[in-house]
Amino acid sequence: MRTKIKAAFSTRINAVGLPIIALCCVCFFWGTTWIASKEGVRHMPPLQLAGIRQFIGGVLYVSFFLYKKEAWPKGKQWKTIIILSILNFALSNGLSTWGVKFISSGLGAILNAVFPLWIVIITFFRGEKLARLAIMGLIISFSGVCVIFYDHMSDFLQPDFRFGILLSFIATISWAFGSLYTKKKAATFNPYFSLGLQMLLSSFILFAVTGATGTGVNIMSIPAISWWSIAYLVIIGSVLTFIAYIYMLQKLPPEISSIYAYINPIVAVLLGSVIFGESLTMVIAIGGAITIFGLYMVNHSIRKTRRLAAANKV
Repeated sequence: MRTKIKAAFSTRINAVGLPIIALCCVCFFWGTTWIASKEGVRHMPPLQLAGIRQFIGGVLYVSFFLYKKEAWPKGKQWKTIIILSILNFALSNGLSTWGVKFISSGLGAILNAVFPLWIVIITFFRGEKLARLAIMGLIISFSGVCVIFYDHMSDFLQPDFRFGILLSFIATISWAFGSLYTKKKAATFNPYFSLGLQMLLSSFILFAVTGATGTGVNIMSIPAISWWSIAYLVIIGSVLTFIAYIYMLQKLPPEISSIYAYINPIVAVLLGSVIFGESLTMVIAIGGAITIFGLYMVNHSIRKTRRLAAANKV
């Protein structure tokens, strides 16, 4: 009897406890990657940091699947991989990493989280109708961003701050296009092998850019703190937390698994304030809360629209 109780308890833990633990890891650790990026770019060129991170992460993923004798992509699949490596990694990750050199890690995380708003806007210009909930969420999130920027009005007088904001916005737009392209042109082979190839290809692009512009530095001159940041970004951000993310998506309903998108910016803002002394005022807190609530409405609307579309097909 006792053995049966233990077995039932263990099954219950695996069914509910482990996915929730995975969700908590994603919520926290992906928020901390903004802090690691901020620390890393303090001491080395941002695009070079992003390139090294993606190269090491890509090598780890590709080596694993080569060991497993995974089939290589063929024909048009390479076109999809190349486009996604540009949109999701070279542009989105590269520019967002560059952006936090000029703005706070918390602000960078908040701006990065608004990519669903760009998805709504892009689909609208493609002729798709917007649900009322999505429009309301769009307006609320935009209002929240305006509230946040109100606390940074004096910072806009600084060219570097404006440049950081521009880089962050371009990064989120690129991620939105990448998300839509992934949905439309998803490769027919192992998507995780594809992820490693995207990282690897994007690292070559970033290395080429830093080499052509002369902005890279000799790797021997990169300080230890930046290497520790890269190690954290690769091991925690690109490998372990991503594994937890995939496991979480497989085990939890979308309504629960999507919570990480709202918590990551909160973690980044709080840690940025504690570690770097970044500004954390009541205005920023209120603006961030409004923005995240609007994002929840937009995401809820997107999921609802997809469910209705799937039901109509059936």
